[in-house]
Amino acid sequence: MSGNTFGTIFRVTTFGESHGPGLGGIVDGCPAGIKLDEAIIQKALDRRKPGQGYGATSRKEDDKVSLLSGVFQGKTTGTPIGFFVANTNQRSGDYSRLKDIYRPGHGDYTYDAKYGFRDYRGGGRSSGRETVARVAAGAIAQQVLARQSIRVMAYTVELGGIPARETILDQIETRPFFAADPDMVAAWEERIDTVRKQGDTLGGIVEIRVQGVPAGLGEPVFDKLDACLAQGVMSVGAVKGVSVGAGFEAARMLGSENNDPLSPEGFLSNHAGGILAGISSGQDILVRAAIKPIPSIARKQRTIDRTNQEQTICIGGRHDICAIPRVVPVLKAMVALTLTDMLLRHRAGA
Repeated sequence: MSGNTFGTIFRVTTFGESHGPGLGGIVDGCPAGIKLDEAIIQKALDRRKPGQGYGATSRKEDDKVSLLSGVFQGKTTGTPIGFFVANTNQRSGDYSRLKDIYRPGHGDYTYDAKYGFRDYRGGGRSSGRETVARVAAGAIAQQVLARQSIRVMAYTVELGGIPARETILDQIETRPFFAADPDMVAAWEERIDTVRKQGDTLGGIVEIRVQGVPAGLGEPVFDKLDACLAQGVMSVGAVKGVSVGAGFEAARMLGSENNDPLSPEGFLSNHAGGILAGISSGQDILVRAAIKPIPSIARKQRTIDRTNQEQTICIGGRHDICAIPRVVPVLKAMVALTLTDMLLRHRAGA
């Protein structure tokens, strides 16, 4: 197993590295007749492309997508959908001095341990740039979900240890950081400015909310809906924790507080995050992802090289101060991919 394919019926296989010719993927299992063109995918890619947002990398990429197959006259044909996004602004020389040194917080050490050889240019396959293909595939999945009136939203609820005070869903996609609370934008920008001057980076928390999911999605025992969502979200390199509904707060509740009472009109609360026994309840699905700080920092760090000799490094190059906001569309895509696969599995009885 290569670990480069996600899904059971709605399957996505991605390829490419951050400093190679480009990145792309194949989506297999997409139903025919779904509205799709390059502009739909491009809109999603534009939300995550580098060089935008406060504290963003100076690397500029147009991230222009080309659809190679599976679409005719603006609709999917039911055959595999191929797409490709070219890399156009690599500076591979930035990494030549680090080719034998393990960067703290990156996959350098573990990729060497697994393969005995690695692409050191920007992290290769483990680079955050790999998520281009996820977002493109996720845009296709969202078109499938939209036909069932299922809507996936993703937004930032905490950045640099400063939480949002409220969640206002209107206009989320037009706000800086995809902020849940527009009143927190200035505080988050100030926090980024402070940390940038220190040569350091920040993490945060992103919430993904899904509306319109019918009851009944998810499979018993090992393929529970929340388990598959956790796998999809955790597969994003920046994510170090996932919670559903009340999440870890449920461990501090009484059963009488955590249970969601039912009435003839429906559920009276949603601590379960829209999933009970691994199957959707028909309520909004709520997932949160903990985003780690970007590991490439402009401060001295201790490490070793491939010969196990001690080294001290200060990483240069072009890097974000925080994975937010660019990771937000990626998480949205992974949730959309998971739900699309589960929806098609439910219909097929698979």
